[in-house]
Amino acid sequence: MSLAFNISPLFDPTLAAQLQRKIDGKTKPPGALGRLERLALQVGLIQQTLEPALRQPVMLVFAGDHGVTTAGVSPFPQEVTRQMVLNFLAGGAGINVFARQSGMAVRVIDAGVNADFGVLENLIAAKIAHGTRNFLEESAMTREQCEAAIAKGADIARREIARGSNVLGFGEMGIGNTSSAAILTSKLCGVPLEQCVGRGAGLSDAGLEKKRALLAAAIARHPDVHAPLDVLATFGGFEIAMMAGAMLAAAERRAVLLIDGFITTSALLVAACLYPAIKDYCIFAHESGEPGHAKQLAWLGASPLLSLEMRLGEGTGAALVYPLAQAAVNFLNEMASFESAGVSGAAA
Repeated sequence: MSLAFNISPLFDPTLAAQLQRKIDGKTKPPGALGRLERLALQVGLIQQTLEPALRQPVMLVFAGDHGVTTAGVSPFPQEVTRQMVLNFLAGGAGINVFARQSGMAVRVIDAGVNADFGVLENLIAAKIAHGTRNFLEESAMTREQCEAAIAKGADIARREIARGSNVLGFGEMGIGNTSSAAILTSKLCGVPLEQCVGRGAGLSDAGLEKKRALLAAAIARHPDVHAPLDVLATFGGFEIAMMAGAMLAAAERRAVLLIDGFITTSALLVAACLYPAIKDYCIFAHESGEPGHAKQLAWLGASPLLSLEMRLGEGTGAALVYPLAQAAVNFLNEMASFESAGVSGAAA
């Protein structure tokens, strides 16, 4: 199975200079719109135009179960993953609320939930298996399963882009997936595990210590796993692998990627290890309350737009930040220039 992607770095000095002149020529002091100006420049470079436009924004929510939950790494039972998928489809979850507010469509993907949904309207059936295996005992997935998940995620993103979307948000649901994200962060970023493990869905102090010990034991059980795809297959989840594939395909098609919190960024870590240029296409929404997220962002050299102490996942931070991306594009296209408005510019 080929997992090759062609992701071009955003290196176009001529276009960058033209965009910067357009930004600086608006009726405002230079830099007065702060990071919105850098966002406008980034989106213009992604789309290779002086008049960027965001069309048909879509939030992709990938769901999958994790075998490690049987060891007690989460205060919630695995059944909650299935229940939350149904909540997403009914429009009642946090991501549904924020996506509606931001004018984003929501797509729910069964990447590997330990349940049989049958045919449900608006559920994208992409199940690799009924949850991963317990990585305390064996690899979470085979290499073939990992690659199949990446490939399916890529196909899902390509279909959305073919329908007209050029901005994709990424979210997830999977009881136990903060455990996978913590190990991926530690292994791929070279950060001590204890700095990457948080309370997840609300562990007590005792639960947190148990989680740390279990994850340390899991790493010790697989001492020779270092390459990004091997780390993903050994410790990851189907929803994380599928997200990574969707991100890579979206960047290949020059879409804007809205990156949510800890779990979503763990998928991006894998993608960025394989194709570092993907970072150019990412808008980092917020810094999660999970401690490992700050380590991920530092390794990626990323500065998120929001810091709201959120840690819900689902893509909620990405949905909240989409209006800021819209604002950046809108001021670039609609705000008058000094020349068109007849306003005097600053003296040299």
